[in-house]
Amino acid sequence: MNSKTPICDFVKEYIDSETVRLHMPGHKGVSFVGPESFDITEIDGADVLYDTTAVPGCDVSNGIIRRSEKITSDLFGSGATLFSTEGSSLCIRAMLFMTSQYAALHGKNNCIVAPRNSHKTFVTAAALLDIDVKWIFSTGGNILSYDFDLNELDRVLAEVKPVALYITSPDYLGNVADIEEISRVCKSRGVLLLVDNAHGAYLKFLPKSLHPIDLGADLCCDSAHKTLPALTGAAYLHISKNADEFFVKNASFAMSMFASTSPSYLILQSLDLMNEYLSDKFSSALSETIERVKILKEFLDSKGYETVGCEPLKLTLKTKPYGYRGNDFADILKSKNIVCEFSDPDFVVMMFTPQISVESIDYLTNVFAEINKKPGICDQIPRLCVPKVCMSLKQAVMAPFEIVSVKESVGRISAAPSVNCPPAVPVVVCGEVIDESAVKCFEYYGIETVAVVK
Repeated sequence: MNSKTPICDFVKEYIDSETVRLHMPGHKGVSFVGPESFDITEIDGADVLYDTTAVPGCDVSNGIIRRSEKITSDLFGSGATLFSTEGSSLCIRAMLFMTSQYAALHGKNNCIVAPRNSHKTFVTAAALLDIDVKWIFSTGGNILSYDFDLNELDRVLAEVKPVALYITSPDYLGNVADIEEISRVCKSRGVLLLVDNAHGAYLKFLPKSLHPIDLGADLCCDSAHKTLPALTGAAYLHISKNADEFFVKNASFAMSMFASTSPSYLILQSLDLMNEYLSDKFSSALSETIERVKILKEFLDSKGYETVGCEPLKLTLKTKPYGYRGNDFADILKSKNIVCEFSDPDFVVMMFTPQISVESIDYLTNVFAEINKKPGICDQIPRLCVPKVCMSLKQAVMAPFEIVSVKESVGRISAAPSVNCPPAVPVVVCGEVIDESAVKCFEYYGIETVAVVK
């Protein structure tokens, strides 16, 4: 009962029992890809991922998933933590669903303020839930980042009176927002703070935690699979100890509204194993890796490269000053058997974890040293004008649509977020009129077609 890995323990015992599997999945534990024997379903004893009769963080004796989630919650210092086998996208939908319910319960404005660099899942969830979104736009022209002006944020919150502020931190380029100060502004206005921390699960385990739950967020999601050694799709929904008890009581129901009824037990075992890893070896391994990445960044600065962002495990290069477009620079690295997380005309993003070997970092350093600097490229990111809104998010998403080339889209109303994935940050969102500035952005980022309302 004191095991840190109750889900894994159950599955191993089930495998050892040599039970005749007259239940799903259809492979019956016989190996085709490799891990089939570990791939079970919600059989007797395996618990139910979203038991809407149980309160997260309580009644942990009655299920292996509840026990594992409680261990995770204790590790992260949350009021409750729920597992997702469908990434942070599921958690974002649940956060917005609960926030909308909370607004109705307390007579608040069902509106969320959000910077424009929000993931498309936020946009589509807000559309389906008919949540009004007040967008705040970056002044720098870069759609992937947003620089918070706290005075301006306070002004917007006072004017709009939203139920919540939704932010993305760290963002895709590795910028980390001052969540503590943003939280202070939100609390002074009685506004919930929701954080898409998909890229920052590891921030809890720095010498001084930078995790949103420790800095004042009410709700946040972490993609364990992005920065921890978990399987793709593994994620957490965290609820603050200081959040209204409504959120803890309703979290399982909110997740169940959007989740598959066939969760991956391979991913659940992966999340379960994280508890043992995070409580034992991770902090020291993380510190060592951060130091190696810091040394690499210092080397790159000395060679004339321009690095962007302050996230410790992310290396983002702004490549045009070095004479290369980001996509071309990424192709050079790929030719050297190095595959980056993301590239666009301006940036190359690389993500590190303790699972990257010292030898790999040394090899990467040598490759960087061999790439000659060329005359800088001066063209700028097209500046997007604030789009005109003609329909609500929900009206646009639900409307009949057609796909047209971006050249034919001027004056049409966007029916879906137009994104590249990664990073899945929209240029124009549902219900907005596409203008010439948007077309220039589409073309700049290689988006050739868009969905528009018929």
